[in-house]
Amino acid sequence: MKNQATQLKSGFTTGAAAAAASKAALLLLLTGQPPEAVTIRFLTGAATSISVHRCEREDDVTATCTVIKDAGDDPDTTHGAEIGARVRLEAPTGSPAIRITGGVGVGRVTLPGLEIEPGQPAITPGPRTMIINSVQEVTASHPTNRDVHVEVFVPEGERLARKTLNARLGVIGGISILGTTGIVRPMSHDAYVATIEKAMDVAKLPASTVWC
Repeated sequence: MKNQATQLKSGFTTGAAAAAASKAALLLLLTGQPPEAVTIRFLTGAATSISVHRCEREDDVTATCTVIKDAGDDPDTTHGAEIGARVRLEAPTGSPAIRITGGVGVGRVTLPGLEIEPGQPAITPGPRTMIINSVQEVTASHPTNRDVHVEVFVPEGERLARKTLNARLGVIGGISILGTTGIVRPMSHDAYVATIEKAMDVAKLPASTVWC
């Protein structure tokens, strides 16, 4: 009998979704055409095509696109969530720079002990790397001397966060944009173990270290 896990469908993380939305928005700005799908590369080196849910240009330098997160067969709270990026081309500061911030529905870190400093949006290093890589792929084929500002947002992020352990970890106002590789492995307990470990790290700290 085959192992059931081998028959389950893998998906992609909120971080991969944010990278796809960022790439789509930048492509719209630099080519004038809203893409129906974009190809992003996971941090494993593998690539996947992700459909674009919504894509619109706000003005000459700003575009917003979203994708629907597909967690495959993993029982993920954010499965089916709309994950978006508002991308703005800004005045050049010398060499082109990429700035990543969190918008509506993206949590903000309030306690030490996590990978992200208190006061920063809860976008972990893996997703940041995927967003940067995706932006650089676009600018490699469609050069611009402008800086690129990516604001990640999740329209239903605050509501979804109430179903997670974010508040216990000191992440308030929305969900975390996560992903070590960008791939969701179904029925894996790794994420739960990692969350418990982070909760223990935060719990060990004295109350006086809380950041507001």
